[in-house]
Amino acid sequence: MRILVFHGYLLGGTGSNVYNARLAAAFVSQGHEVHLLSQDRHPEQHAFVDVAGDWDEGTLRLRPVREPRRGQAGSCTVYRPDIGDLLPVYVADRYEGIQARTFAECSDEEVARYIEANVAAVSEVVSRAAPDVALANHLVMGPAILARALGGRVAYAVKVHGSALEYTVKPNPERFLPFAREGLAQAGGVLVGSHHTAASLWDALGDPDVKRRTRLGPPGVDIERFVPREPAAASAGLGALALRLQAKGSDSEAPADSDAFARDERAAGDALARLDPTSDRLVAFVGKLIVSKGVDLLLAAWPLVLERVPAARLVIVGFGAYRAGLQRLCAALAAGDVEQAKRIARAGRSLEGESVEARPLGHLLAFLDDLDGDALERYLAAAASLQDSVVLTGRLDHEELADLLPACEAIVVPSTFPEAFGMVAAEAAACGVLPVSAAHSGLAEVSDVLARAVPEEVAGLLSFPIDDGAVEALAARVAGWLAADPPLRRRARAGLVETVRERWSWEGVARGVIAAARGELDDLQTP
Repeated sequence: MRILVFHGYLLGGTGSNVYNARLAAAFVSQGHEVHLLSQDRHPEQHAFVDVAGDWDEGTLRLRPVREPRRGQAGSCTVYRPDIGDLLPVYVADRYEGIQARTFAECSDEEVARYIEANVAAVSEVVSRAAPDVALANHLVMGPAILARALGGRVAYAVKVHGSALEYTVKPNPERFLPFAREGLAQAGGVLVGSHHTAASLWDALGDPDVKRRTRLGPPGVDIERFVPREPAAASAGLGALALRLQAKGSDSEAPADSDAFARDERAAGDALARLDPTSDRLVAFVGKLIVSKGVDLLLAAWPLVLERVPAARLVIVGFGAYRAGLQRLCAALAAGDVEQAKRIARAGRSLEGESVEARPLGHLLAFLDDLDGDALERYLAAAASLQDSVVLTGRLDHEELADLLPACEAIVVPSTFPEAFGMVAAEAAACGVLPVSAAHSGLAEVSDVLARAVPEEVAGLLSFPIDDGAVEALAARVAGWLAADPPLRRRARAGLVETVRERWSWEGVARGVIAAARGELDDLQTP
């Protein structure tokens, strides 16, 4: 089967980027011919890509990036449309060779040019490849682009990732809701990662027909790559990753210190080399370093974890505009300067950039305001070691997480904003790592599934409420897991691994996308 996929962003990192890369790889492994449109400038770095195409010289140019695979019928061509020097995004980000600006900050003319350029590219690919089915990603603008380019000739599905819905369409319905309606009107099926995203989508569109065509289509987990490892193998894998990154970094120039978005391989390798899984009790955070990911709550909770488990170390993996703010908060807490920490909490999102509204971090501020007496003294005594017990790696590629996660004992997903699906939580669980997630949106739905697979004593550690008690609740769950008896932990780990392998695989995701595009919805799960 020939399948066209429109993504429009990168093929590595987190979220929808990983979704599309792994989905394309699954299609190829199943023998399909994939035509994927993205803005990734290095598609040859992905093993599933055979041919890369672009319009940089005015007309479509295709170039093979590897020899044809023996014994495999599937193939993938990745195209990069020429959209000029502006890429509209949902959350502030940086992209190589192009200016990224949020949709809300783009003018109507700029959005129109972006759509027109992508429609032209998709139309040419369709005329050359004659796809049987197609997939549009994000609520805007992928579905509208496909609707215009396909003109009813090719059946397509839409995969709604949470970012476009929550950060673009819902805050700006007058501008962007018409595009969403246009793109969904002709879709055979609409896929969402969770019931929460489905309910949010239905509320935003107010269209019963969209509700009728909505089905669950969460991301998958590469269950061959994300696997548990014995302690010695996990330690060796992490050490090898550190060495690889250090070697890569020695051949390239380090990015400027002010660039919170760039990947510094040498610094990442050096950071990972500081970790020793044979003595450190490793807990990870993986995600963008932005306020809505709740990483401030995790950092504030860490001294409470250290009080109970002094050997605990927190590994923060990610990049983003709040990295400097996070480092300032860590320094203030380590120095015992609670008043400075409160000022950082009151500044809130303004530390992500000069044009960002302050919006104080209320839950963090509530925790800091309540600290006094003996509790404050104990907290500051434990916080004094924060600079040593918290390690920021910067950005890691998705595949590299498969060498980090098995060396960890828990991962925390403390997002304060709705998430379509807890993808990193599921990948961690596949490695036998306990995911401790915020109790809302798609995260809660993943936690509920996993809770049925672990002993009752562990089920309550999988999630925590986002409220003024979040810091203490988060710390209690992480510390509780680290202090649990080994037999209990072994039983829980086995249940996590088995459940992920049974419920979430990319092969199943790929089959569901094809069925949704064809409008064959009866066998797909309703939210």
